[in-house]
Amino acid sequence: MASMRSFKMFWNIHKWTGIVLALSVVVIAGTGVLLLLKKRFDWIQSPTLRGAAGAPGDFLPLGVIIDRSIAYGDPRIAAPDDIDRIDFRPRQRVHKVRSRDGYLELQVCAITGEILSEAWRTSDFIEQIHDGSIIAEWFKEFVMPIIPAGLVLLAGSGLWLWIEPTVRRRRRRRAAAALTRAGPGPGPPSVDRRLQKR
Repeated sequence: MASMRSFKMFWNIHKWTGIVLALSVVVIAGTGVLLLLKKRFDWIQSPTLRGAAGAPGDFLPLGVIIDRSIAYGDPRIAAPDDIDRIDFRPRQRVHKVRSRDGYLELQVCAITGEILSEAWRTSDFIEQIHDGSIIAEWFKEFVMPIIPAGLVLLAGSGLWLWIEPTVRRRRRRRAAAALTRAGPGPGPPSVDRRLQKR
């Protein structure tokens, strides 16, 4: 009975953990594949353009790049605080200016300060779905780590559900073999013995 109770308990744990994690795993796996392929598809991540020809001594100061980005007029970058980061590619002579909100990316020529392109960073949006930060930072920090822990629990309970029936069958075989070796026990008293006792 105890063996059957433990089997049922692990079965319920395995079933409900799998149901809860299924959607999360599909989303994480799907977005992970897209992030791995982001450099192959322009709709996921815009290709890096090339700025005007020039030597490193011709590069504009970073302050000028920030001013040109703000002057572009997009409300997502209206002040320096609206800029999340600036990714500089010296080989292409381009600054990638990313907004803090709105997934905006401006590619600015490091030589002339010209805005070469404006793009919506699909890869950043996908990454936020992937790590859970699209919901909230606390969700990313405290809820998302539960998912891999749940996968470990799912693997452990699944392993037990596979092992436990095998262990139970072996115990039954050993018990049956022990009874066979012991031989039949004493049967009921014969009729003659009952009459003699009377």
